[in-house]
Amino acid sequence: MTQGIGGSNAATELARLQDMTAGAATIDDSEFAARLTRAQALMRANGLDALYLNAGTNLYYFTGTRWSASERLVGALIPANGDPVYLAPAFELGTLQGFLRVPGEVHCWEEHESPYRLCARLLADFGAREIGVDESTPFFIADGLQQASPDCRFRSATPVTAGCRMHKSAAELALMQRAKDMTLEVHRATARILRPGISTTEVSAFIDAAHRQVGAPAGSYFCIVLFGPDSAFPHGVAQPKTLDEGDMVLIDTGCQLHGYISDITRSYVFGAPSARQREIWDLEKAAQQAAFSAAQIGATCGSVDDAARAVLTAGGLGPDYALPGLPHRTGHGIGLDIHEWPYLVRGNDTPLAPGMCFSNEPMICVPGAFGVRHEDHFYLTEKGPRWFTQPAHSVDDPFGGV
Repeated sequence: MTQGIGGSNAATELARLQDMTAGAATIDDSEFAARLTRAQALMRANGLDALYLNAGTNLYYFTGTRWSASERLVGALIPANGDPVYLAPAFELGTLQGFLRVPGEVHCWEEHESPYRLCARLLADFGAREIGVDESTPFFIADGLQQASPDCRFRSATPVTAGCRMHKSAAELALMQRAKDMTLEVHRATARILRPGISTTEVSAFIDAAHRQVGAPAGSYFCIVLFGPDSAFPHGVAQPKTLDEGDMVLIDTGCQLHGYISDITRSYVFGAPSARQREIWDLEKAAQQAAFSAAQIGATCGSVDDAARAVLTAGGLGPDYALPGLPHRTGHGIGLDIHEWPYLVRGNDTPLAPGMCFSNEPMICVPGAFGVRHEDHFYLTEKGPRWFTQPAHSVDDPFGGV
């Protein structure tokens, strides 16, 4: 039996887990202010007079205001110079004011009124003609803004939003580190509860409970549990199988801590690995390490993907996206959203810079047999890449005896 896999039960493992969030500090007001200053500098550099931020992670990142997107417009307008203003339904005024972290006047619209016309008046007051729109804004809102302000030009705000968000601060890195530490502990506990015949539903329920036990109030942010041939499908199957002896196990999960997300995958064998499972597991580890080693300051995002694929091609897989091999990009950015800029994918010429954070997951899929995904994340320092969590140890002892 693979070391650290099986031999326990859910009750025992949940009892062992403890809250791990002590001392994890939220983002403070001074950082929100600094983000706005940086955003306004990028706006001016990109010829933008104003920026529209819709409810969601961009609104939170720049203003500290937590609000979920819906069919009703709630957002903020950031002028290239000056203080932000907020837009919301009148009946939500009191609630919204309770969530504001960055001060600003709130302009309200009644249910029978057009929030787009309200926005148009505010843009006219700013003298704004070139408007950046938060790229996560639904089409119906972007279209409404354009129709209400035909003399304005609306374009993607990505140079500003991504330009700020893809460089994480020390406070952000600390929250991400803690969230990832929490999820890795959940992974270790989960591996120990496995037994023949256990269902993916039971495992997912344990993972959710375990995330709550280590301090994630909402439990799992997401969870993928796959056994045997199902593990060759990166994001799962409609009717997952139960666990059998000799199955490859693939578990991909994460949680949120003060809005920041963890995302870790572990693959290991329930039982004794076959020669083929051992070969692919080790090749995946080599590809992950090659990507990490290639992630140096100034190198391109695309070159990291190239490095992982070169290992797989040399090992007889692929080429390119052909299977058996790697069917998707090597990695993605992460932060307040689970997938953020920039991406480790062929042709992406974005240079790596300090503060960037990435998943490293050059998954190998062997159709009809199994898949192996080692997913850990790293961030860039002035001296190069640094792991948030150490990669899996070995196919016989994936968690390193812990």
